[in-house]
Amino acid sequence: MNLLRFLPADAAFDVTDKVVVITGAGRGIGAELAQILHRRRARVVMLDLDEDKVRTAASRLGSRAIPLRADVADRDSMVAAIAAVRERFGRIDLVVANAGITPTPATLRTMDPADFDRVIGVNLTGVFNTVRPALDDIVATRGHVVVVSSCAAFAPGMGGSPYMISKAGVEQLGRALRVELAASGASAGVAYFGIVDTAMTHHTLDDDEFGRAADAMLPWPLNQRISAAEAALAVADGIARRAPRTIAPRVWEPYSLLRGAINVLMDQYLSTDEQLRDLLRKLEQRAGTRPRSESTRP
Repeated sequence: MNLLRFLPADAAFDVTDKVVVITGAGRGIGAELAQILHRRRARVVMLDLDEDKVRTAASRLGSRAIPLRADVADRDSMVAAIAAVRERFGRIDLVVANAGITPTPATLRTMDPADFDRVIGVNLTGVFNTVRPALDDIVATRGHVVVVSSCAAFAPGMGGSPYMISKAGVEQLGRALRVELAASGASAGVAYFGIVDTAMTHHTLDDDEFGRAADAMLPWPLNQRISAAEAALAVADGIARRAPRTIAPRVWEPYSLLRGAINVLMDQYLSTDEQLRDLLRKLEQRAGTRPRSESTRP
């Protein structure tokens, strides 16, 4: 077997003067990535639902950073945003679908259906809404797409399943897209992060009783945290080599490669762990004290 045929003829992707679209760019990983790519001479279009935050973030970078308000969960909004980028620059070379949210901690039995729909709408459908309108440009420029999944896609999602479900879906979207784009000379990659020290992490793991308890159950080194800047640098370096997958921190790499076997053991262990059972009972009791909506609108 000739293994060389599986290697791309030209794996390098120089972002100099490339037109880059990043969602969720008002803060966190998206803002840090915009800064890195801007420093590498890209023209960066920063999209975010929070117009004030994205304008502030773009103003720190200079004239090659353009802020736009857009809602990834709104398909028409994303079509219009991508069209605006195309009209201004004439092309799009790189898309990074980074926007994401977390649900209120709850079991599948007790969660508000609207919360489930909201997370799937942003984290999974929002990735499709971001990538789909730009694909003709990506093919024409032989560009690159990055979709941001999570190491959460590898693990069971008790108490926060909409997030894990959405990120597992993003992984499959990215893998399919890479194969579909290959014949055109374009490419796609999936980024996976463990625990990134962002405002979303603090809200989910540090400020919530269930989150703190779940975080405490993670063994070392899987509980290792990285900064948003470290996560963004991993993505930027992955872009430079058109990486099919980027994982940060790297301690998650063995889990990723061996998850078929690990998950069988993990599911068995977690389903019989008394500490986790007690934690989930408390979570369901807490849910019983909150008003619930049966709305299915995100």
